Amino acid sequence: MAASEENSALFPIFILTIMALPLVPYTILKLCRAASKKTKSIHCQCMECSRSGKYRKSIFKRISNFSTCSNLTLVLLWVVMIFLVYYIKNMSREIQVFEPFSILGLDAGASDSEIKKAYRRLSIQYHPDKNPDPEAHKYFVEYISKAYQALTDPISRENFEKYGHPDGRQGFQMGIALPQFLLDIDGASGGILLLWIVGVCILLPLVIAVIYLSRSSKYTGNYVMHQTLSAYYYFMKPSLAPSKVMEVFIKAAEYMEIPVRRTDDEPLQKLFMSVRSELNLDLKNIKQEQAKFWKQHPAIVKTELLIQAQLTRELAALSPALLGDFRHVLELAPRLLEELLKMAVISRTAQGHGWLRPATGVVELSQCIIQAVPLSARKATGGSPEGNASFLQLPHFSDSIIKKIARKKVRTFQEFRDMNIQDRAELLTQTAGFSSAEVQDIEMVLEMMPSLTVEVTCETEGEEGIQEGDIVTVQAWVTLKRGNGLIGALPHAPYFPFHKEENFWFLLADAVSNNVWFSHKISFMDEAAAITAASKAIGESMEGSGATVKDTSAAVREAVEKVRGGARLVMGKFQAPAEGSYNLTCYCLCDSWIGCDKKTNVKIKVLKRTRAGTRGGLVSDEAPLAEDGIEEEEENEEEEYDDDYESEYSEDEENEKDTKKKGHAANGTIHKKGSSSDEE
Repeated sequence: MAASEENSALFPIFILTIMALPLVPYTILKLCRAASKKTKSIHCQCMECSRSGKYRKSIFKRISNFSTCSNLTLVLLWVVMIFLVYYIKNMSREIQVFEPFSILGLDAGASDSEIKKAYRRLSIQYHPDKNPDPEAHKYFVEYISKAYQALTDPISRENFEKYGHPDGRQGFQMGIALPQFLLDIDGASGGILLLWIVGVCILLPLVIAVIYLSRSSKYTGNYVMHQTLSAYYYFMKPSLAPSKVMEVFIKAAEYMEIPVRRTDDEPLQKLFMSVRSELNLDLKNIKQEQAKFWKQHPAIVKTELLIQAQLTRELAALSPALLGDFRHVLELAPRLLEELLKMAVISRTAQGHGWLRPATGVVELSQCIIQAVPLSARKATGGSPEGNASFLQLPHFSDSIIKKIARKKVRTFQEFRDMNIQDRAELLTQTAGFSSAEVQDIEMVLEMMPSLTVEVTCETEGEEGIQEGDIVTVQAWVTLKRGNGLIGALPHAPYFPFHKEENFWFLLADAVSNNVWFSHKISFMDEAAAITAASKAIGESMEGSGATVKDTSAAVREAVEKVRGGARLVMGKFQAPAEGSYNLTCYCLCDSWIGCDKKTNVKIKVLKRTRAGTRGGLVSDEAPLAEDGIEEEEENEEEEYDDDYESEYSEDEENEKDTKKKGHAANGTIHKKGSSSDEE
């Protein structure tokens, strides 16, 4: 019984050890990461962003930032550990090793006379006849009497001095550091042990499995409903105009669950009148169009109006309840738009290509939502072929300011960015009438805007030239530069109420056939992950080509330096199409900024197959016919959208047709003149 009690007493020490082994190093690692974290601000600090309060570090935001699941769990575990240490410390006082000399207050090796003298002294203090306290009686019987007996008996004293115990040599014992009630199976403890085993070993895993399966059956890994992906896949069309992307986007299942209240009718009616010009209604039959609009599902109507309120910055008509729905709609928007873009570039044709036009339309909608700029602002105006959208994302700008600037022959946003600081400040102060503080805000935002350069190569690994059916490797380095020196940063978005990281989409596409050959998402926020991915990709590529270890190490070091300098590696593969010359375009599209996208021309010449084998398989002769059929279908559908604004990327189609008729290019030749989307 004593052995089991001793094992039970060791249970807290066992738990403390198991907890400390992973907790202490993890805490040290977390503190080191927090200490080494850069203190430099990565968000915009203009007056509009400051007034939005999105980045203001109030005490509540500091608490919410700290109150993450991992941090709270870490604190809770440390509280449990401190409690265990306190409990073990007190327990060690209660559980003491039997030391006769220390009990009698003597030094080891004391004589018999000293032992008797100490016993008589303690008897006067603790003997029941002298001290009526029950605790004194217990201490006298269990400790003082036993200590005296152990030291006065010659055999007991010899055993204690030789073996440390009055009873002599003790045998080796093994036990289990578990609480006593778990080891005592008799009586009620047996039922407690059974319930503990059933709860921990059966019920807890079962509950976790049920929760996980019920959630995974409803949501994808990106926390988007499967029903949403099905709807996006069904409604996505190859010639979907950018202005029609909104109609597909709002059909998400998440938005269908938004509550519809009767009290929202009047504010929504007012909002409808404010944003009616942005709803693509036929003004010739406005009454019929309005009736048709309100006959839609109430959740769809509400979602579209709330998104239009964000695009037009018309929030005054929203009630407190609608403001809550408005924030919920915008909170879901980034990841829903990402999934919608994936549905656009997913393999649709026989060659495994996606669709370019709806993909660029999704990116344009994302840019407008983040920057709170109407889609109609992308329409080409008399002074600017690209519209006013790029200017409207700048602080303090309006349509009237843009008209004043256009009179000074600054019609495109790229021309405005290319001006030197002195000329631009003079233009803004004298022509636009801005104050020096407002000019400083504009310069601050311009310094936050990214400038991209793209270097692309397409080749068949280990072979000369690209032949039909080859697996072609795409390797691209996308480099980002900013005027303020940052690489990863949060965009200027004072009207978007949540933190939004920049994401870029790399699309290798044929603008003439509307096909996306290859797509990849790029992020400049996590440098460590980018270094790991680039090192692995370059290492595998070099090893596959038969390079030496020295050459491989040098290539990996070079890639790491590029990543640290603001570049990101994009690598992928696609199957070479039929013989011919292809004028492709590499699009690097930002989902947060307007007018910062990059385009680079890529010419690929595919030769007739002469090598043995079917590396990747030959492209069937019927493939071009399938493409022609798709193009005819696109032409028919495009007739329906003649009144819509054109995407800023659609203007290159005629140029692409002309360049395709001109000379041929060798394998992997790149036209390094990559033009921004504003420079066409």
